[in-house]
Amino acid sequence: MLGETEQTALRLGAALIVGSVLGLNRELHGKAAGLRTHALVCVGAAVSTIIACGVAAGFASTDLNAVSRVVQGILTGVGFIGAGVILRDPMGHVTGLTTAATIWICAVLGIVCGLGYWSLLGIAAILTTLLLVLGRPIERLAEKLFHRHATEPPDHSV
Repeated sequence: MLGETEQTALRLGAALIVGSVLGLNRELHGKAAGLRTHALVCVGAAVSTIIACGVAAGFASTDLNAVSRVVQGILTGVGFIGAGVILRDPMGHVTGLTTAATIWICAVLGIVCGLGYWSLLGIAAILTTLLLVLGRPIERLAEKLFHRHATEPPDHSV
């Protein structure tokens, strides 16, 4: 069994790794919010959750309402960061939505790290990474199959 310090280090280390991996994807796509931003959001969410749960102090919080309030606060605060990367140009094209979503999921995964839900973390991190890596090729394939660009409005006349 891991001690208090080792458990905290494991949770924060997992948050750092997961946030860095997702942020690296955004970095490689030339987005403003990259590796450091995503890693910091994920670690920050983990730290906040660990504090709310009392894990770092050596006891588990019995006040689920306190944990719930911290989670709500994290997700609300991160929403403002995500909103900062969403842009609309004069032509009405919106950019930054995927990066905003990855920032949000980094916060969620940080919370999961803070709670120590390892199987949930593994599954969610793998699925998120697969989506980020394979999402664009799947979109391109769908565009070819259906002979339309993904940004075209849907044809409701059919």
